[in-house]
Formats: sequence, structure tokens, C-alpha cells
Amino acid sequence: MKKKISLLLIIITFLKVEAQTSTFIQIDSLVQTGRYKIALSELEKLPATFLTNIKIASIYDAIDDHKRASDYYQKALLIKDDYLTKIKYGKSLKKEGKRLKAIQVFEEIKQIDEDNLLVNYELGKLYLQTKQGQKAKQILKKMIAQDPNNANYSYQLGLAYSLLKKRNLKINNFLNAYKKDSSHFKSIEKLARAFTKLRDKDSANLFITKGLFLNPNHIDLNRLKINNLYREKEYEKALTYLKHIDSLEPKEHYTQKMLAKAYYNLEDLENAKKHFKTAYKLDRNDYKSHTYLGHVFLKEEDMTRAIYSYMAATLIAKEPRDEEHLGLANVYYKMELPKKVLEHYKKATEENSNNYNALYLFAKFSDDYYKDKKIGYNLYKKYLNRFEGKSAKNDEFIKHRISTIKKEYFLKGEELE
Repeated sequence: MKKKISLLLIIITFLKVEAQTSTFIQIDSLVQTGRYKIALSELEKLPATFLTNIKIASIYDAIDDHKRASDYYQKALLIKDDYLTKIKYGKSLKKEGKRLKAIQVFEEIKQIDEDNLLVNYELGKLYLQTKQGQKAKQILKKMIAQDPNNANYSYQLGLAYSLLKKRNLKINNFLNAYKKDSSHFKSIEKLARAFTKLRDKDSANLFITKGLFLNPNHIDLNRLKINNLYREKEYEKALTYLKHIDSLEPKEHYTQKMLAKAYYNLEDLENAKKHFKTAYKLDRNDYKSHTYLGHVFLKEEDMTRAIYSYMAATLIAKEPRDEEHLGLANVYYKMELPKKVLEHYKKATEENSNNYNALYLFAKFSDDYYKDKKIGYNLYKKYLNRFEGKSAKNDEFIKHRISTIKKEYFLKGEELE
């Protein structure tokens, strides 16, 4: 009798397992054909086992519902402490944005299996994302020792040194990544930026060129190229790159502003005006577009619009507005309004006391305008006290005028200090 009962239990258990296996095969088929809602509905009818929780979690993972995926992986782990499920749980938490909790899970796995490079790599990246540079450095150095040919590990170690403010070690590791894989784009981009910041023109151009060869549509690398061309006064070449990125991302403020400046330097004033106006519409705090429009209108001798543009810039700007006041002085000079010229030269020096050219122009015009030459004389002395050596041309003129004025007053019976 006992044998019959035992056999019956085995048969019932076998039938249950067979039925459940058949159900899982049907569910897998539903998922493969994209009918995941029906699959979830069928799974929810089944008892909450380790396997059903895993199946539900994997479906939510596939449709990027990472919160629910994490919940079901956690439920599965409460039933059974499974190594692979714990890895999936950690990855799901990371995707969900729960980085600190993901770190905790991966650290637990690392204690069990220290040589799992995939887990270590996930952990290293999480340390970087949570600004734990020292921990990231330690784990990535060990990984490089285990797999010295992996370019990604060297790149990530470069990021760790960046967090730790170790500039040379950062660059060395990006270079190591590039040596291991000459098409490692992320390292190439970082090197282009780093050498640009260091003003190493040749190295910067080398990596910018390599990066653009690999990805001609990369906006930031195109911008680095444009900035370099602009500094080299290669405005025609800069326009080629500017038009390219404008076709990729139209109506970007940077692009419109640089297009305008390139056209301005090429004396194409109509296109310069068009793009400066667009740049300002895109960024209402961009007072320099008004300043440049003032320069354009001054060249066109449209004094009313030039004054309006410079004044608009002074109203918007929060920084020193010496360039704008110098622009207004130039307008009023052409309009033959000397008092206004002096007013704005003086304002330019007050706005930026380090603008030596503003002080030079203020001194020179004061010397020309006032009958009392002591006014210009004192401004000339002030210039030499602060800025001698900045401009050989200015120094030569000022010293000559100081000598001449002193002689004039000496002949009148007055000795100037």
C-alpha cells in the first residue's frame, strides 16, 4: 500500500513539473513573439516560485521597466540565493538608478567571487558614477593586471584619475587605452580635450582629426576643430565645419554665434548680421551679439543702429562693458561729438581698469581735446605706471608726449612732476 502511495506521489509531482514546464515553454514562446502582456498574465496565475519571479523579472527587464524587474529579482532571491540572479539584480538596480544599492549587491558578489571581471567592471564604473575615485582606481588597476590588453579598463582608470585630480596620470591612461585600441573613440575624445586645455596645439589637432575620422558628426569634436581654426584665423575652413554641424543640429546658439563671427571677420557683413540676430534670439543674455552688431553697423556707418546695439549690450551685460563703451566712443568720434567720446573712454577705463588700450585712448584724446595739457599728462603717467611694456608703440608715443608737455610747461616757468 505504501509503495502504491509513493508511486502515486511521484506520478503527481512529475505531472505537475511536466505541466509547469509546458506552461513555461508557452510563456517563452509568447515573449519571443512580443506578447509579453499575455505572458505576464499567465505567469501571475502560477504560484510565486523562484522560477516564476525570474521569468517575470526578465520580461520587465526586456521592456526597460527596471523598478519592477528589480522587485521581482529581489523576490526570487528571497526564495533562493542564486549567484546569476544576484548579478542580474545588481545590473537592474544600476539601470533603475539605485547606484549605491547596486554597489552593495556587487560588493557582496565580489566577496564570493573576486575574479569575476564583469562584476568588477560594473563595480568600477559604479564607483566612478558615485564619485568614489579611490575605490575605482584600486579595482581598475587590479583588472588591468588581470587583462592588460583591455582598452576600456585603461580608459575607465583615466576617468578615475580625473576624479582624483591627477592630470598626468589621467592623460597617460587615456593614451594607454588609445595604444591598445587606436579606434577607442572615447579615449581619443578625452585626449583631444585634454591637449586643447593644455594648449598643446599639435597633439590636440592630432586627436581631433583622428576623432573626426572615426565620427565626422561628433558635435563637440567639431566645435574643438572650429575653435582651433578660428584661433588660427582660418575663417573659411571654420565655415565648412560650422555649416556641417548646423545641418546636424540646426539653430544652436554656439553655431549661430560662430557663423556670425566668421562672416564678420571675412567682411561678409550681411551674413554676419543675420547670424548675430539669430544668436541673440536663441540666448537673450548674449549681449556680445549686440556688441558685434554695433561693430557691423559702425562699419556700415549706420550710427543710429550702432548706438542702439552698443547701448543694448550695456543694458544686458553684467560683466565689464569696456568694449561696448569703446564702441560708443568710436561712434561719437565719427559723429564729431568729442564730449561723448571722452565720456565713454572714461567709462571704458572704469568698467575694466586692466584694459590698457582704453586708458591709452582716453589719455590721447584728453591730450588732443583739452587746452590744459596736465590732464593728458597725468593720464599718460598713470598709463606708464601701470602698463609700461604692454605695447612698445604706446610706450614710445606716451614718453614722447610726456617729454614734450614737460618742456612746454618748463618754458612757461612751471615744472611738472
